[in-house]
Formats: sequence, C-alpha cells, structure tokens
Amino acid sequence: MKQIAQNYKSGELRLIDVPAPRCRPGGVVVRTAFSAVSTGTEMMKFTEGRLSLLGKARARPDQVAKVARSVRQQGLLATYQKVMNRLDSYTPLGYSLSGIVVEVGEGVTGFSVGQRVCCGGNQYATHAEYNWVPVNLCVPVPDGAALDQAAFTTIASIALQAMRQSEIRLGETACVIGLGLIGQILVRLLRSAGVVVVGLDRLDARCRQAEAAGAAICAIASDDAAAGFRARIDQLTAGSGVDCVFITAGSDDPDLASRSAALLRDRGRIVDIGKCTLNLPWNEFYDKELDVRFSRSYGPGRYDPLYEEGGVDYPIGHVRWTERRNMEAIVALLADGRLDFSSLISDVVPLEQATSAFERMSRGEVGLGMVFAYPEAAPRTTRMTYRPVAALHGGRVRLGVIGAGNYASSMLLPQLAKDDRVDLVEVATNTGLSGATAVRKFGFARASTDAAAVLAADDIDAVLIATRHASHADLAARALRSGKAVFVEKPLAIDTDALDQLVQTIHDTGNNRLMVGFNRRFSPLLQGMRAAFAPAGPQTLQYRVIAGPLEKSSWYLQAEIEGSRFVGEGGHFIDLLSWWLGVEPVRVSASAAGKDVDNLLATFDFADGSVASLSYLTGGDPRVPKEVLEVSASTGFARFDNFSSFEVWQAGQRRAGKARLDKGQQPMLDAFIAAVASGGAMPIALDALLATTRATLAVQASAAAGMPVDVRPAAAEQGVARASTGAR
Repeated sequence: MKQIAQNYKSGELRLIDVPAPRCRPGGVVVRTAFSAVSTGTEMMKFTEGRLSLLGKARARPDQVAKVARSVRQQGLLATYQKVMNRLDSYTPLGYSLSGIVVEVGEGVTGFSVGQRVCCGGNQYATHAEYNWVPVNLCVPVPDGAALDQAAFTTIASIALQAMRQSEIRLGETACVIGLGLIGQILVRLLRSAGVVVVGLDRLDARCRQAEAAGAAICAIASDDAAAGFRARIDQLTAGSGVDCVFITAGSDDPDLASRSAALLRDRGRIVDIGKCTLNLPWNEFYDKELDVRFSRSYGPGRYDPLYEEGGVDYPIGHVRWTERRNMEAIVALLADGRLDFSSLISDVVPLEQATSAFERMSRGEVGLGMVFAYPEAAPRTTRMTYRPVAALHGGRVRLGVIGAGNYASSMLLPQLAKDDRVDLVEVATNTGLSGATAVRKFGFARASTDAAAVLAADDIDAVLIATRHASHADLAARALRSGKAVFVEKPLAIDTDALDQLVQTIHDTGNNRLMVGFNRRFSPLLQGMRAAFAPAGPQTLQYRVIAGPLEKSSWYLQAEIEGSRFVGEGGHFIDLLSWWLGVEPVRVSASAAGKDVDNLLATFDFADGSVASLSYLTGGDPRVPKEVLEVSASTGFARFDNFSSFEVWQAGQRRAGKARLDKGQQPMLDAFIAAVASGGAMPIALDALLATTRATLAVQASAAAGMPVDVRPAAAEQGVARASTGAR
C-alpha cells in the first residue's frame, strides 16, 4: 500500500510503498476513502522536520532536556545512537480520516465489513491507503453524512472538546482567536449551539469565511483594529464583554493573554486549545477573577493507552463525553445537517499528489480544508519483497526479526547489519512504516506486518524477538516449534504460566536453541573486573540501579498488559549477579517502598552461601550514575561504576580500569550468531535463563506477599535444562 511519510532527520516527505497492516484483536482494518490534513499540527511537523538539528533542538527544548538526562545515565554514544535512530526514521502524518471497514479483528463488536467509518489517532488514522484502528478510535458514519466531510471528524472533535471545557450556554457570546481550520469548525459548532460568535485572525479571508459560517463580527488581529473590535463587542454584549475566549492559534505573542482578558466580562473564561505562550498579567486576571482552562485534544481517553489501545471504555455515568463519544456527536450533527463542512473543503487532492500538495500548503497556496482522496481498489498485501535472499552456505545465519522499535533499531540491528555472517532476511512490525524504515537502514530482503510470516519462512534459520514484553514467551515458543534458534529480548516471560508453557514447548520439541538478551554479563569492562578479582568463599554483593521515573505515556507503565516495570527489566541485574557468582539464586525476599511496586529492595540467597541485595529505584536524581555494583569477599573488595570504570582492592593492591560506556550488546550478539552458525552451545545455558526469569518473577511475588519465595527449579524443569549446555 502507499503511505505518506516524513524522515524527521532530513525533512524529506515521500509517498512510499509499505506493507499493509494486518488485522489485530481489538480493532478493524479500514480502507481509507478520504483523510483530512490538519493545517496546524501537520504543517508544524512538516516545517520542524526541515530544520537543522540545532533548529529542531530550539523548537523542542523538552526533548533536549530528555537527551541530556540520557547522556548522564546511558552515556554519549548510546544516547546518540538512539536519538539518531529516532530522527532517521519514517514517521507518519495524519490523524483524521474516513473510509470503509475491510476486516474486523477478534473480540470486536459493532463493526462489519463494508461499513462506513471515521477514525482518529496520529498512529492509527494516518495518510495511508489502509490503517488498523482500535475500536475506541473508530466510529460508524451514518448514511446521511458525506465521507469527505466525515474525514474531518477527529479534527472537529478537538473543537468540540474545547466547547465542552468552556461550559458555554445558549445565548452567551464567545470570541474565537485564530480562525484556522479548528477555529472555523469551532465557529460552526458554537453557532449550532445558539452561541453568538466573534472572531480574530491575521488574515482577512479567514475572517470573511467565519462570518459566512455565522460569526457576527470578525476582524484582523492588530493593534489598530483593537479599539473598533472592542466597541462592536460592547454593542453585542451591552458593554460587559464576551463570556468566553477560545484561543485556537499557535502563537508566541507575550501579550495574547492580556488581549484576551480585555475582551472578557467579569468572571469570564479563557479556553486554550492552541500551542501558545500565556503570560498571565496578575492585575487584569485578578480584577476580573478570570478562569483559564485548557482543552486536551479530542477529549477524555486521549493519551490513555488502556482506553485508546486496550479498548477499555470509561463508564458514561462517570465520563459523559470521551473522545469516541465526541466523534460520534460530530458525525450525528453531520448526518442531521446541523453541521456542514462542505464550505471548508478547499482542495480534494489525489493521494499520488500528496507530497506536492504539502509543498504548496507550506507556501500558502492551499486553503484550510485539504483532503486526500484514495483509490477504491488499492492493493492490500501485508508482505513485501525488496531483494532476493542469499543462498544458504556454511557459517552464515539467515535471520528474521520481529519488532524493530527504538532499542532494537539503535542497539541491535546496526551491529547485525555489519556482521558478514548475517543475512537479514525479513522484519515483521506492527506498522508497515516501521518495516520500511528497517529495510532502508539495515537492508532486509523482506518486510511484513505479520509475525507468522517470519515464523513460517523456510529461508530463516534464527529469529530475533524485540516486541513488547507480553508477546515474548508466546513468540519464542512458536519460533522454537518451527525449528528455529531464538534470541528474545528480556524478559523471557512476564508471568509463570507463560514461562511454564515455554518450558513445555522445549520439552515437547527438543529445541532448546534459546537465548535471552541479558547483555550486561558480556560487558568487556565487567569481565575485566571479574578476571581481576579472586574471591575466596561466599561473597556479598550490593547492586544499586537508579531506573528513574518514566514518562506517563510509556508503555512500560501498562503493567496490566505488559507486566510490571521490574519484571521487564529486572532480569538484567539478576543475571549479572548470578553470572558473577557462577551459581543461581535459591531464595528471594523483596519489599517495595510505599505504593510503587517497582521501587523495591530485593535480597537473594545463592546456592554457594553468597548473598546479594538489589536496590531498584524508580526515583532519585537522573544525574546520578544508573548502575553501581559492589562486591565484598574475605579476600578483597570490588566496585563497578556504571560500565565506565572499576576498582579492585585485594592483597593490599589496587587495580583499576576505565572504558567508554559499553553494556555488552555487540559481544552478546557476536556470541549468539557464532553459536547459531556453528551449531554450538548457546552463550547462556538454558537453566541460567530459566532461573533468572523465575527469580525476576519471584521478586514481585515476594514484595506482594511480604514473605520470601523459594526459586529452586522443579524436577521437570531441571530435566529440560540439563539437556542444554552453555555458559552460566
């Protein structure tokens, strides 16, 4: 299928061929009929993409701060790789469309093939011939509504949510500052609700367009026109001022708030929709006791992954208007004829001309309401071939990859693409755009949106799994059943049931060619400290990890779906402790601090009498080095500082080492590829992988139960693991 994509690093905008999305549970696949262009949001993204790196940094200071924190904890090289990977990727444009349902996912009700719908979401309702859309971002379109107008539904929901935030009533007066696309829609919504509307904009044509839609007065936003505009408002409001000001403009004008206050009545309201600077003058706002409110996107549910991706609706008795119910209200108004966007549609552009249309829009040559029109017979294939696969020969590994997110694309795939022993055969991703990015950057022969294609491929010897955590165990089991060697990013499983099923798969198939991405034990500097330290007898280890807070939007926080944060990451640290000692833990005891179940302290008893404590901290200062390991034995002491330095004190001597921060990803991958190519033992023994995963899950169980947990393997698991060899 064809999709519009922008490379944020270069700013290049292209119409490219990518695999169509497969239908996943909880959503529907929609063939796009029309997609609307948001002149504000999309043009801002389009323009930012063409800035230099310095210009991008100035435009997004919030992202610069995140990069600075990452450098302090992850090191300059790792941060640079992740930032460049994210920039040098295809990103989608678009978030509001209408179309036809072509496939309904498992568990979905209320939709059928052939049904007309409108859809929203900047990852789901993109400028592409086909989109997979979760149910809470998809709404049926009644027969009375035209599909070209319904394509504006999501954008219109932004205006509707602002109107709801304002609590404006029939007969009141509102001023809309910024008569762009959302401002024009807001004018129409306010008029349909019996509100008297006035407006301000820098362009006279937009003022006239708003007046044609029912606005009483519109004027150019300038100092010269301010007095006359206020005088006309006084005529409308008997001198009291407007009840509410809606700011839909993106503006850095420091006087915007003051000008808004001058238009408002006593105890009036300001609702901010646009990205603007609000310097609130205390005297003016205090004297009138003004109320300032913000309106967030399409409505409640926005930015909540459980609502948008998980399909968990909010009860109507608690949240009357969610983003989906706002969308339903818009299409109902369109169907009844009480809302009409026909006068807003300025340009209907065939998808093939989309890139030139964006160029014309950037020059101001296109009106406010541009929609892309799509062919009715667009081909739909979930798999694309870009080059032939090399013939199999000794010492070479044909690799399939499932998942190509930022970690895999910045830390794993660049190393594999440079390895002469590896042929990157196929990549499977949820979105075709991610797959196309991986093909361009790493040279895959094929791209797909269906993991089953990778698992069933006869020309693939090994599979690397780098998806979200909940899918790891199932995908690993399916890959093992297909006879392939498997590298799975941590965690191996997020619960004991999934781990037990994986163990059963190994027992049933006899395929134990399994590796988990516990990379820290492969760090050259850490291995150097271990070689320099000669302990005698049991050891005491203290491992402090400052994981730090996550962004609220991070999928790591979706514990109900993806497992807890510690389950997702804790295996790294437990594996390091076990590798250092050369034995597995036999008992785990853990306590969480307060209500944060991931902010915890765990202690481990090992079979040789050693004991270790692991502090996993979700707070703290990001300037503190992320990981510190201290080891005490009867013969000496060692300290390892965040993969950048170590010190060993033993027999009255001090030894030290330094290196660029290296957590061992490359030597880990080298060892895995060598094992697959030669048929030799996997780099980490199966019993060690299983023991680490059991211990990781036991930490959370112990913290929840408030008592120690025995983690010695059952006899059946010992039997499965005994058949595997490899390093402990």
